Amino acid sequence: MESLFVSEITVLGIGNTILSDEGFGVRVVEYLQKNFTFPENVALIDGGTLGVELLHFVTGTQKLLIVDSINGGVEAGTTFHLQDDELKKHFAQKISAHEVGIQDVLTMLELTGKKIPHVELIGAQPFSLEAGTELTPQMSKLVPTFADKAVEILKSWNLNIILKA
Repeated sequence: MESLFVSEITVLGIGNTILSDEGFGVRVVEYLQKNFTFPENVALIDGGTLGVELLHFVTGTQKLLIVDSINGGVEAGTTFHLQDDELKKHFAQKISAHEVGIQDVLTMLELTGKKIPHVELIGAQPFSLEAGTELTPQMSKLVPTFADKAVEILKSWNLNIILKA
C-alpha cells in the first residue's frame, strides 16, 4: 500500500478524545501545531483512533514519533519513552484498542517489507479514562512538557523546529 500523504518524518498523536486523558497524544500534537513551525518533511498527524487506517499516513515514513496516553498499570502521570524493539514488548500487552491498531500497522509494515526504520513513542499514564472531551488538570499540565520532549527528539533527528512568536 503506497501512501498519498508520505512524509520523511511523522509525528503521530493517537487516542480517543472523548475519554478524557485517553486523548493526550492528540492534544500534544495540537499543541505542537499551534506553537511550533516544522520543516516541510515533517507531518503532524491527529491519528485519533484510526487504527489500521493509519497505514495511509505512515507508509513510507522513515522516522515515526508516536505520542499517546499509555495505560501501563503504573502510577498516574508516569512517563514512558520507548524506541524500536521496546515498542514490540509494550504493544504485546495490547493495552487499548488504538494501541492494538498502531501495533497492527507497525507489524503490517514490517511483514510487507516497509518497516519504518526508526520508531519512538512517548506518553504518560492517564489519570482518568472517564467520558469527557477535556484532559484532567494533571494531564493538561503534561502537554507542554511532552511537546518540548517531542521537539527535543525531533531536533536530535537534525530537524530545525522553530517556536512561534
